[in-house]
Amino acid sequence: MNRKRVVVLGATGSIGESAQKVARDIPERMEIVGLAANTSARKLAEQANELRPQAVCIVDESKASELRAHLEYAPKVLVGEAGLCEIATLAEADMVLIAIIGTGGLRPALAAIEAGKDLAVASKEILVMAGEIVMEAARAKGVRVLPVDSEHNAIFQCLDGQTAEVRRLILTASGGPFRKMPASEFAGVTPEQALRHPTWNMGPKITIDSATLFNKGLEMIEARWLFDVQMARVEVVVHPQSIVHSMVEFADGSVLAQMSHSDMCFPIQYAVTWPERVPNSLAPLDFGKLRQLDFETPRSDDFPALKLARRAGETGGTLPAVLNAANEVAVAAFLDRQLSFPGIWQVVEQVMNRHASIADAPLDAILGADQWARVEAADVIRAI
Repeated sequence: MNRKRVVVLGATGSIGESAQKVARDIPERMEIVGLAANTSARKLAEQANELRPQAVCIVDESKASELRAHLEYAPKVLVGEAGLCEIATLAEADMVLIAIIGTGGLRPALAAIEAGKDLAVASKEILVMAGEIVMEAARAKGVRVLPVDSEHNAIFQCLDGQTAEVRRLILTASGGPFRKMPASEFAGVTPEQALRHPTWNMGPKITIDSATLFNKGLEMIEARWLFDVQMARVEVVVHPQSIVHSMVEFADGSVLAQMSHSDMCFPIQYAVTWPERVPNSLAPLDFGKLRQLDFETPRSDDFPALKLARRAGETGGTLPAVLNAANEVAVAAFLDRQLSFPGIWQVVEQVMNRHASIADAPLDAILGADQWARVEAADVIRAI
């Protein structure tokens, strides 16, 4: 029996908590040997006290003493960005689950690949920013990059190793809380309204991204690199029930879809146990209760995130990193009530328009573009 030893980066977030549920559910197939969090020291300690991993890491160095104070055993305690890269290369680990929101997972991901660890990727940003670099590094090291995002995991399941016969990858989007709202009302949207996601329970940043459809834009770019297809073959359809997690259309017109309840434990488990499937305690679908599954064309003019992401993905180079960074800054400003809801799209577009993309950019250039975009986005926000 193949038991995976897993390091979880982003342990105290929603994906990290779901990963721990999976480990409890299938202990014969998954063991957590490392846990890392950004600032939530006490919660990290509680998780570690239950699971007893060999190592823990707190990125915020000011929280290290709090973490140590609440640990009830003596794991290796790592601190800071360097600690995050160290735990990602833990000798005992077979796989590293990257569940860090934002760009903080990029260097640990590359460190894990260099150490020969398989990656389970829930952080869109590392492939949006540096998809070519990450995938080339994985190929060179002979390690696997397994998607944990429900949409990409669904495509991974449908493809089953096939790419040559693929006509389209079809990502599904819930449409967010404003799917039916007229665009004329967007300016009055509050953070509280935008955080009420209709089907998923996620952190604030990704929930806002779902409301703007930037999450789906980022996923389009991520799919381009994960599955080695051109952006023109990646499409989005709105599916409000969030039961069909994505679809693949093949050259003969046949379409395969993957379906399950909206629970991140499903894709996490498959990434860990692939290529096998094992029983669990997750609720199966009851088709008699589903009643109907709806699909709609996205309102791309009213939700311009998809067009901006397609432009960034087709241009390539440093532009996807700029789109991602500008969006992160804009979302934070919206949550702080410094920017309107449609202002998020406006900020991203203006920053993209100011950027001269660098093709075939090395990692330093990508990280430089990321930092440049953050400064530019802050300037744009001040001027609005």
